[in-house]
Amino acid sequence: MSALLETSDGDGRTRVRLAELVALRGRVAKAALPRLESHAMRAGQQHSRLYGRGMDYAESRVYQPGDDVRRLDWRLTARSGRLHTKLFQEEREGRLLILLDTHASMHFGTRVRFKSVQAARAAALAAWYVVRAGERVGVMEFGGGHRLLRPLAGTRGALAVCGALADWDGLADASMPELLSDAVLRAGRVMRGANRVLIISDGLSCDDAARSRLLDLKGKAGVRVLVVADALELSLPPAGRYPLEHEGERRDVVLLGERQRREFQQALGAGQTRLNALAQSLGIPHRTIDTASDPLDAVLALLSPGARR
Repeated sequence: MSALLETSDGDGRTRVRLAELVALRGRVAKAALPRLESHAMRAGQQHSRLYGRGMDYAESRVYQPGDDVRRLDWRLTARSGRLHTKLFQEEREGRLLILLDTHASMHFGTRVRFKSVQAARAAALAAWYVVRAGERVGVMEFGGGHRLLRPLAGTRGALAVCGALADWDGLADASMPELLSDAVLRAGRVMRGANRVLIISDGLSCDDAARSRLLDLKGKAGVRVLVVADALELSLPPAGRYPLEHEGERRDVVLLGERQRREFQQALGAGQTRLNALAQSLGIPHRTIDTASDPLDAVLALLSPGARR
């Protein structure tokens, strides 16, 4: 369903605009950012890119598909009953994987821009933020396709994310819905060392099975949730006539009485309510933004050290 915004494609309102995502780098560069605890190598440190004798052991983590079996930590595996992999110093570089919701429901908006455009703006800000701290960033879409950009470092990484966000916005397939639980399961299989995951969604794909899979993902990485919602999903709409479009068909929704407006708002906002409640119950830091707000503060709150609910 799409609210009627009389705009042309690629203007940053109904469609993602690449130039705007790239320009958001300046917003992050000017912001007074708290210190981000990156695991990237500091200036002056030099480590061999080959592991073995003379290389500094850093830590161990739960084994992930694709890890080198020669690096298994057999002592910790025996104690815990779960496979663990040894990490060496240069592998502690932080990596963020963004899970971006591209379901058809994201192409909706009554204030300023569609949820899909706001989600892309938030993802771009997150990308510029973490690469500024020396981390890698990648993005995986769900709901409109199964495309994946593996984490890359530096300006190249952030630009690659911005390019993917713009490209995927035009390629989303409404016939490929994906439950949040399936997306989280898939993310766990393709993380390849990512130590943080940022889920950006309107919550309409949130299902009962997502609880157990998010718990499992929390055992592998720090999970954060950013919910994107329209104003009509967050508060009681004023009485009036609302022109909406769904699958090319235009309709006017007339909302008059308070009960009618409340039921409409609750039905429309069911996704964001469900996803926020799930994150809250699992102790996952989460924030909600509407389509008219600046996502920067929410992104910083979620990705800064010590992010809280």
